[in-house]
Amino acid sequence: MVRLTIDLIAKSRNHYRKKRGLSFMEYLKTLTHLHFFNQSIEDIGDLSMCRNLNVLYLYDNQITHISNLGFASNLTHLYLQNNNITHIDNLSNLQKLSKLYLGGNRIAVVEGLDTLCELKELHLENQRLAPGEKLLLDPMTLLSLAESLYVLNINNNNIDDIRDLTVLKELRQFSASDNTLYNIEELEDVFSHWPKLLRMDLDGNPVCKKKKYRDHVITAVHSLKVLDGKEINDLTRQFLINWKASKEAKIKKNYLTKGSFIPCPLTNDFNACQGAHPGPIYSHASVQRWKQQQQQQQQQPLRNQTAQK
Repeated sequence: MVRLTIDLIAKSRNHYRKKRGLSFMEYLKTLTHLHFFNQSIEDIGDLSMCRNLNVLYLYDNQITHISNLGFASNLTHLYLQNNNITHIDNLSNLQKLSKLYLGGNRIAVVEGLDTLCELKELHLENQRLAPGEKLLLDPMTLLSLAESLYVLNINNNNIDDIRDLTVLKELRQFSASDNTLYNIEELEDVFSHWPKLLRMDLDGNPVCKKKKYRDHVITAVHSLKVLDGKEINDLTRQFLINWKASKEAKIKKNYLTKGSFIPCPLTNDFNACQGAHPGPIYSHASVQRWKQQQQQQQQQPLRNQTAQK
């Protein structure tokens, strides 16, 4: 088993070059970057002497468990993509971590990031999950990242619902291509909570086949500059925003007038308003009988007066 230790660093020609008057242990304290990608590493050993480490490259290895990084309080970038990691843990001490790359692992639940208040980028694409399984994001973890996260990549993870991501109000870039998102109304609601979003990629989702999909997204996120790799023209954006506002105003007007009284002009046509106000339909014969009754009632007082005389 290949384990990343200070001995491995000492044997690496890419790292240790003995400097005049500087011992190996002193040299370890000056290290800010470690490059050990594609080295068949399965485990992280004791690297506590590298206390000033800022960037750690461990992608394309065979690591199954994140361990022994509690010392790295100065770490800002951690590259662990394309390993065999199943759980996100032991990162609580990395208070300065800004970018975390975990794509291409076997992570089913995104958690354990509650203390990473400086995290700006989180990359979780292409998790190798069991058939039918989808990537889940813990709501408490999302809430803890709400004020810091700028970039989120969840491509190709069988995700069909992103409503829990509403809290990420600082997002600038969102990638969720090749998932199973299909409800445009739910997506519009989520996007309306991201006022700073600039780039978004949803290509490969069922929702992209919906009528006027692109128009719906553009009008939901006024700040968006690029959608699915295509830039958004400012004139197009303004036209769509105006079109949506006009459509909503028309719907509101129709709603307010629906069912309200619409006065009909005075007329002898008893059926003139039947189209607007359904009710009994009067035939010509019934109208004539009504007129005769009215005439008889008007003539009756005159007959009474004549009879009295």
